Amino acid sequence: MDTATIVMIVGACVAGFVQGLSGFAFSLIALTFWAWAIPPQVAGPLAVFGSLLGQLIAIHKVRKGFELKKAAPLILGGAIGVPIGTALLPHVDQATFKAAVGILLLVWSPAMLFVAKFPRIDHVGPVADAGVGLSGGVLGGLAGMTGAIPALWCILRAWERDTQRAVLQAFNIAMHVMTLTAYLVSGLLNAEAVRLFPVLAVAVVIPVLLGARLYHAINDLTFRRIVLVLLVVSGVVLLASAIRTWVT
Repeated sequence: MDTATIVMIVGACVAGFVQGLSGFAFSLIALTFWAWAIPPQVAGPLAVFGSLLGQLIAIHKVRKGFELKKAAPLILGGAIGVPIGTALLPHVDQATFKAAVGILLLVWSPAMLFVAKFPRIDHVGPVADAGVGLSGGVLGGLAGMTGAIPALWCILRAWERDTQRAVLQAFNIAMHVMTLTAYLVSGLLNAEAVRLFPVLAVAVVIPVLLGARLYHAINDLTFRRIVLVLLVVSGVVLLASAIRTWVT
């Protein structure tokens, strides 16, 4: 087994557990590992497939919290964003990819750490929700990272926890299906990624189930803080690696 496959399996296991517990962040966690050893043209489809599989496995935990009125604007905006992200994917080199992931982690993770102090956004309409969905769709088409910005938005909207998770998972499932379809149609679903799909599926299933089992048993706030601190550190390391590549 080569180094890239080992890195892929380790990243998938960690990301699967986090997604099973939290309902999102598979791509953010996985790409923290994968960006070191897997080209972005392979890592992108892998992240989309792994996240989709994890969402489908764990969706039964929160299906009662789903509200179509809240999910629809996000999904419609995301449907516009996915083709944009897909079009950008072939033009992203590895250093740029690392920098983009690192910057996203450094912006999003501290914001989520201190989100309890932010004002709640209660008086915006579906257009604003669609705009957030658009950003998630672009990131989804580029690297499978559909959930980062919508997750923060759902919290700022002050929706109940089960509603947040159900809406976010429905959004992610829709975006991942669209993204994989766009990859297939455009020829971006390369043979190397497809070859790794079965390995990724085996690596993801058990961690996702374990995380989903602990969903109601673990203090969400404490666990979220631990994960976000780790993501901040990962963002620093990834960004530093990209800068080193550019200056050497």
